[in-house]
Amino acid sequence: MDSQNLQNILFEQIKKSLAPHLSLVDEIAELLSISNDSAYRRIRGEKPLTFEELKKLALHYRLSLDALFNLQTDSTVFHGNYVTNQNFDFATYLKDMLRQLEHVNSFGNKDFYYEAKDIPPFHYFQFPELASFKYFFWMKTILQYPEYSKNTFDPSLLSKEILDTGRRIIDTYNAIPSVELWSIEVVNITIRQIEFYKESGVFKNKEQITLLYDQFLSLIEHIEKQAEAGAKFLFGKASDSSIASFKLYYNEVMLGHNTILAVTGDSKIVFLNHGILNYLITTDERFCNYTYESLQNLMRKSVLISAAGEKERNKFFNILKEKVAQAKALVS
Repeated sequence: MDSQNLQNILFEQIKKSLAPHLSLVDEIAELLSISNDSAYRRIRGEKPLTFEELKKLALHYRLSLDALFNLQTDSTVFHGNYVTNQNFDFATYLKDMLRQLEHVNSFGNKDFYYEAKDIPPFHYFQFPELASFKYFFWMKTILQYPEYSKNTFDPSLLSKEILDTGRRIIDTYNAIPSVELWSIEVVNITIRQIEFYKESGVFKNKEQITLLYDQFLSLIEHIEKQAEAGAKFLFGKASDSSIASFKLYYNEVMLGHNTILAVTGDSKIVFLNHGILNYLITTDERFCNYTYESLQNLMRKSVLISAAGEKERNKFFNILKEKVAQAKALVS
C-alpha cells in the first residue's frame, strides 16, 4: 500500500472518531497549526504528512500505527494515567469521565456496554452520601492520602462542584443506550468497604452506617425499576421520563472486570479498569472487535432481566437486597 493510501486511511480513521458536529478540516488545521487549505491538501493526500505531523495525529487521536501500517504484531496500544496520591484530583477525574461520556453521547448511533465487577460508578451520583463514602474510601484506603489517615467519615465531604459534575455524569449516562452485565457479586465490594470501616472505627456513629445501607438499598431498587422498564431515568422520576434504553443481563458464573466498550458510529473504544481507579483506553480495531465479540458471547450465556424475564429479575434483585439487608442488620 502506497503512502497516499495510508494517509487516506489515517484521516478516515480520525473522521470516524470525531463527533458528528466537528469538522475534520478544522480539527486537523488547529492541531497541526496550519491553514484550512493546507489541512485539505493533507486530507486529500496531495501533500504528504511529515513524521512529526504523523506522530502528533497518532498521539492526539490515540491511533495505533501498527494497525495503520497493517503490521502483524501481537501488541496493542493503550493509553491512560496512573492515579497516585501525588497526582489525583477527584474533580478533574470526574470531568474527564464526563468528557468521555459526552463524546459517546454526541453520536447519533451509540451503544455502551459495561461488564460490572462493582455497580457502575455513574449510579452512585444520585445518592450523595453514598458517593461521598466511595470517594472517602478511595482517598483514605486506596490512595492513602496522609490528610485522610486519621479522619472519620463525613457524609457531606463532597463539594458542590463535584456533586454538580456527578449529576451531569448520570444525566449524560442516562441519555446513552446501555447494556450492563451483572452477577450477584456486584454488591459485595461496597458491603465489604462499609464493614471494613465499621470494624476500623472510621464512622462517627451507627446512624452513618445505617444511612449508607439505606441509600445502597435505594440504589439497587432504583436500578431494579429501570430494569423492569427497560429504560433509564433518574431516581425519584417516573419511568415515562426515560430517554435511553437499559438492558441488564444476569450471569450466574461470571466475575466481571469493570470492562467498558463504547460503540460510536463505525468506531469502538474500550476502557479497561485496573488498580481500582485507573483505566487503560484503546481504539485498536482488533482488540475492540475482540472485546465486542466476547461481550456478545457473554450476553448469550446470560439471562436478560430487563423489560422481560420478571421471574429471574425478581429472584436476582431479591438476592442483592437480602445481602444488603443482612449487612445492615449487623449494625449494632
